[in-house]
Amino acid sequence: MPLFAWMLLLAASTSAELVDHTYQIPANDWSFFDLGLMQRSALVKAEFAVEAGPPVQLLLMEQADLERLNRGETHGIVLSTAVGPAGSLEVRTGKPGDYVVVVENRSGRAETSKVRLRVSIDFAKATLLSPQRQLTVIAISFAVFFGIVTYSAHRLWQAVKG
Repeated sequence: MPLFAWMLLLAASTSAELVDHTYQIPANDWSFFDLGLMQRSALVKAEFAVEAGPPVQLLLMEQADLERLNRGETHGIVLSTAVGPAGSLEVRTGKPGDYVVVVENRSGRAETSKVRLRVSIDFAKATLLSPQRQLTVIAISFAVFFGIVTYSAHRLWQAVKG
């Protein structure tokens, strides 16, 4: 039975495409998509392409900042793209939380933007260590391993000698 459980675990997907949809964003307005990452950190990938209308901007922010944006107050963002006809962002959410992707049409032109939005998340890649931390972990592991081997060899040598 444990072999079957391991096979199921390996077969389970850690990534998911959440959005692949075209949105109509009115002039001087915005639309959002809730990622629902309350329990886990994730690698968020989002990209957009304007199919018609003025350029837009893509923002990743927390739900509390979206509420501030809705009230017209100063709000924070996790990451944003430049205003343009296309763009993408990729970010690891540092902590679990309620994140949203916002598409903003603040170009100043009185036209609706037709925007193709794709959003995906990957839980496995969010938990990977940076290359520097991987090297540090490997170096410490080798040091501990060789320390134990040296100590054991020394103790065995003493026991053999007498």
